[in-house]
Amino acid sequence: MISKPVSVKALEGYAIHVCFADGLQGVVDLSHLAHEGIFKAWDANDLFRRVHINEYGAIAWDENLDICPDSLYLRLKGMSFDEWKHQSMDAYATN
Repeated sequence: MISKPVSVKALEGYAIHVCFADGLQGVVDLSHLAHEGIFKAWDANDLFRRVHINEYGAIAWDENLDICPDSLYLRLKGMSFDEWKHQSMDAYATN
C-alpha cells in the first residue's frame, strides 16, 4: 500500500512540500498544472496557499480541487506505478 500524506505546505512557484507517513518527504513542482483548466482556480483569492489534506486523504485546495497523493508519492520515489506494483508484489511474495 502506498503511504498516506501526513502534512503538506504550499511553496513559491506552485510547488508543495509533502510528508508521508513512512517518512518520505520532498518538494513536488506543480507549475505545469497552473493556469490550465480547473487549476486556474489556484490564482483566485490566493487559493494555492490554502493546500491541505482533506478528509479522504487527498491533497486538496477546496471541495472541488484535489490531487491524488499516490501520484505525488511515486513521483518523489522516482517510480512509475508499474515499478511500484512489481516491487510490492516481490516483497509480498518473499513474506
